[in-house]
Amino acid sequence: MEKQAVRDINNQPYNRLIMVIILMTGSFCTVLNQTILATAYPTLMRYFSVNTSTVQWLTTGFLMVNGMMIPVSAYLSNRLNTKYLYLGAMVVFEVGTVVCWLAPSFAILLVGRLIQALAVGVTVPLIQTIMLTIFPPEKRGTAMGYTGIVVGLAPAIGPTLSGFIIDTMTWRDLFRLIAPIVLLVIVLGWFFIHPVLANNDDKLDLWSLILSTFGFGLLLYGFSVVGSYGWSSPLVIGSLIVGAVIVAIMFYRQLKISHPFLEIRVFKHRPFIIGTTLSSIVRMAMVGVEMIIPIYLQNVHQLSAFESGLVLLPGAAMFGLLSPLTGRIFDKYGAKYLTMIGMTLLTVGTLLLVGVNQTFSIIWIALIYLVRMVGISMVMMPASTAGMNSLPLSLFADGSAVNNTIRQVAAAIGTALMTSVLDDVTRQSVRHLTTAAGKLTAVLNGYHAAFLLAAGFAFIGIIIASFFKRKQDSLN
Repeated sequence: MEKQAVRDINNQPYNRLIMVIILMTGSFCTVLNQTILATAYPTLMRYFSVNTSTVQWLTTGFLMVNGMMIPVSAYLSNRLNTKYLYLGAMVVFEVGTVVCWLAPSFAILLVGRLIQALAVGVTVPLIQTIMLTIFPPEKRGTAMGYTGIVVGLAPAIGPTLSGFIIDTMTWRDLFRLIAPIVLLVIVLGWFFIHPVLANNDDKLDLWSLILSTFGFGLLLYGFSVVGSYGWSSPLVIGSLIVGAVIVAIMFYRQLKISHPFLEIRVFKHRPFIIGTTLSSIVRMAMVGVEMIIPIYLQNVHQLSAFESGLVLLPGAAMFGLLSPLTGRIFDKYGAKYLTMIGMTLLTVGTLLLVGVNQTFSIIWIALIYLVRMVGISMVMMPASTAGMNSLPLSLFADGSAVNNTIRQVAAAIGTALMTSVLDDVTRQSVRHLTTAAGKLTAVLNGYHAAFLLAAGFAFIGIIIASFFKRKQDSLN
């Protein structure tokens, strides 16, 4: 991304490189918070005297509010000045971060996390829309590759960073260290971020907002609590059914009103359907395994939280290094073969995890995970970019919101499915294996089944990737 001056929607010159660096730095901080508490739960449970089911709401609640805000981001992007929308979201995030840092009780800490989530639900789709808009079509793959560093690398290094901070400092430092960086982004953003997205005067359809909030909220809640209550729980079943019905009603309403809250006509574009489906599948295969591997390393290999995070760090770093490169490859060759190769690497890497046991080399696990992340870097942003390239510029904000919403739901589904398979297979196996060695075998059977499920997701992705055309269907 060379340094060059371009013009915003008011025909004012601005430095694109500086603006992108500020946007990426701020968004990296916000997305990092999705997983930064991953290894801090035991510490927080002791500090606030809460149990596991209570402390997990720091993540479950965060992801729910985050997911509910993503559809709203499309309306806000189309309605509000880009500069003030992004800076406003970062101010909200800063408030939430400070509340978490100073929280005197668990309830206040949870409130701070929910405030943070409000901002993250806006910044993630917004930065993708901005990057697709301010770069010409032939450079969008590269631009989205850099965006992939934010949306992919930040959550991946969260557990490792969290473990290091918890071991060397205090849990409050998880938030204290981020607060000054966000403040710097806000100050610099005031001078260097410019409005780059065209706005309109569409009125907010309140009923669509209500339906979207409750519909996606219930879906995300249902999938988030499967691990705690099981698939047969009336709470889980009820949340999923009611959520799906409300979302369906919301979608139907969007087709009937003149100014839809969320323009779902983006699904008329075939490459967008393929790209969104593929990026969602890769999220399912990615997030679930990211959660299960540390559990396996801690329970079977007796590693600490920080040590288990270190095993995943080389793969996370590789993802960050390759995302810009795979973006350039996409710009030159398109998505078809890039994503097919990536999904193949992801499938093979996941299948290799199916054979894990108590003697499995930790170095080998790190290498396998690295191979998986290489595959993911070849799929995640290129697939999304190929889908977005098929849309007219006027639908970029809606397309980004739809893409991110579906990926968020897919991540929740993937995590719920893998967790439930792990628990169910372990529970069924342990009934027949009562010795200590037998119980370990039962646990390993659960991990094998969960990894096999993730490999199935990835294999389906290979088939879907083959439906891309050799070159991008259209460039705007």
